[in-house]
Amino acid sequence: MKKESVWNYPRPPHVEASARRVRVYFAGKPVADTRRAIRVAETSHPPAYYIPRADVRSYYLSASTRSSFCEFKGVASYWILRVDDKVSVDAAWSYEDPSTGYEAIRGCLAFYAGKVEACFLDEERVQAQPGEFYGGWVSSEIVGPFKGRPGSGNW
Repeated sequence: MKKESVWNYPRPPHVEASARRVRVYFAGKPVADTRRAIRVAETSHPPAYYIPRADVRSYYLSASTRSSFCEFKGVASYWILRVDDKVSVDAAWSYEDPSTGYEAIRGCLAFYAGKVEACFLDEERVQAQPGEFYGGWVSSEIVGPFKGRPGSGNW
């Protein structure tokens, strides 16, 4: 398996279609399943996978009041995930009106691996990017060090 260093990823981030099967589970239920994800890779970050809304069980989601700003992608909206009696606040984010160059992720949802039960790339269960803010997915083919770990605040 070819390894990818996050230090070879570009800045500003690169956007590309991914044919990999991307799945998200929460509270024992499948929340998302697609082979049409958009992969966003940026220097020092594991890739984030944006899932088309048509491939997400959107009835599990409600809008959060939180938002944030990315200098490249624009204003992010956040989503609360609720399955039965389990709740994960700000478990996902989206760019409803992304900046020029990032139109491919418009309305797609990206999930924090650390705020759901499990996320998979094909058959591999991924790990969450370190830290609370970033949402990249760490898989066996990705090598760091990764932004978000202690001491990486000024990278």
